[in-house]
Amino acid sequence: MQTRTLGRTGRTVSAIGLGTWQLGADWGEVDEADALAVLDASHEAGVTVFDTADVYGDGRSESLIGRWLAANPDAGVTVATKMGRRMPQEHDNYVLENFRAWTDRSRRNLGVDTLDLVQLHCPPTSVFVDDAVYDALDTLVAEGAIAAYGVSVEKVDEALAAIARPNVATVQIILNAFRLKPVDEVLPVAEQYGVGVIARVPLASGLLSGRYTLDTEFAENDHRSYNRHGEAFDVGETFSGVDYATGVRAASEFARLAREAAPDATPAQVALAWVARQSGVSTVIPGARNPEQARANAAAGSLELPDSFDAAVRDLYDREIRASVHHRW
Repeated sequence: MQTRTLGRTGRTVSAIGLGTWQLGADWGEVDEADALAVLDASHEAGVTVFDTADVYGDGRSESLIGRWLAANPDAGVTVATKMGRRMPQEHDNYVLENFRAWTDRSRRNLGVDTLDLVQLHCPPTSVFVDDAVYDALDTLVAEGAIAAYGVSVEKVDEALAAIARPNVATVQIILNAFRLKPVDEVLPVAEQYGVGVIARVPLASGLLSGRYTLDTEFAENDHRSYNRHGEAFDVGETFSGVDYATGVRAASEFARLAREAAPDATPAQVALAWVARQSGVSTVIPGARNPEQARANAAAGSLELPDSFDAAVRDLYDREIRASVHHRW
């Protein structure tokens, strides 16, 4: 497993991490034993960063990670959580009083005195330019509630606004073969300023695994069913905002290209390895529903791809995806 420095946190983390939205049972049911087994398998495979949020399963994901940390006190895992979606997404709610309440709850869930990394969870765009918000976050660091803070964003412009702030340690953004704008506009600036980049939705909600067809059905409580048109939150979080039929067609071509580039790897592993190899990416956080998937994801952290694959990804994006997503985020 390759390792990187996680931006201004100074922490060394694995190139492939673990996203734990699924473990909150927001993507269909995942029982506790299975969730803990995913954490075990990920760590055994070299993963040293778990990403979660206070709203994943209304705290279930954090609490499961807390149980795992208690059982593995010397694991050396960095836990990145997120806050800000327990109340309406209104600018006036992003104040120190609420930050304290949210982080206190996360500390209880995770069983820690100090949170490793807290990220604002895709707040309204206006929050990213509010000096008072950053002052409040700095206060939490000074008080010892959090060790470092970052932001999770939907848009490139939000990422760039946060990167310009001196104490923002990380930016989390959707980045995959179907979302290339951050590669061009965020990664070079983040690298220049020493800000870590956490790449989320690296498989475009599973599309880039190449396993879905037009007939694939998802559970009723899976966002791939209920948020295809942005009914619950930003549509860019579901299939990266790509129309499902278009995504299935493009993913089929991606799978063919992936098999040519790395015959012994799966398309999902190639998709993860491609994100991880982009200069400026600190860690990639795919989710996993079972230990086998967790181990397969982690294996992408040591996969080498030919340089020619970058051009193939770019060509596919330009032909099939760019027109529908590039201008939006």
